[in-house]
Amino acid sequence: MGLDRGIHVEISGKDYETLQPFHVSKMLAKIAEEEKVDIIFLGKQAIDDDCNQTGQMTAALLDWPQATFASKIEKNNGDLMVTREIDGGLETINVKLPCVITSDLRLNEPRYATLPNIMKAKKKPIAKKSPADLGVDVSPRQEVLSVEDPPVREAGSIVQDVDELVSKLKAAGVV
Repeated sequence: MGLDRGIHVEISGKDYETLQPFHVSKMLAKIAEEEKVDIIFLGKQAIDDDCNQTGQMTAALLDWPQATFASKIEKNNGDLMVTREIDGGLETINVKLPCVITSDLRLNEPRYATLPNIMKAKKKPIAKKSPADLGVDVSPRQEVLSVEDPPVREAGSIVQDVDELVSKLKAAGVV
């Protein structure tokens, strides 16, 4: 919502099935360089594989500062003051532009599109590109060799008191 144009990178078939966060990061970095952007906003983590990698790798590829898990962003003399949630509370950091920001769910109140705005959005140009157009090789960097269930554990037993527990542990050679 609110954009003048868009870029859609089309990936299908086997390339789509083996697409990894590193490939997405390379494509985003290439588009950022071509478009000469100042800020890249990304979500916190992917919904398909639950990875939290794309934002950090994109920042590394561009050699830009990053602010992850942003819950509040304020402009401050050409820089950005980003508030983020950490284990102990809130942390505020200063980030210079250009930068990569990954958002926390508290960053924004969602806006719901109205019918007139949906109709306007349909008229906006969307450039279609492929990974090859961006010079990005999307061949897999890792391969899943096998997936196996863990071995079935033996059933436990109930003990009546501490003495019985200690004797069972001694019999098993643990104590």
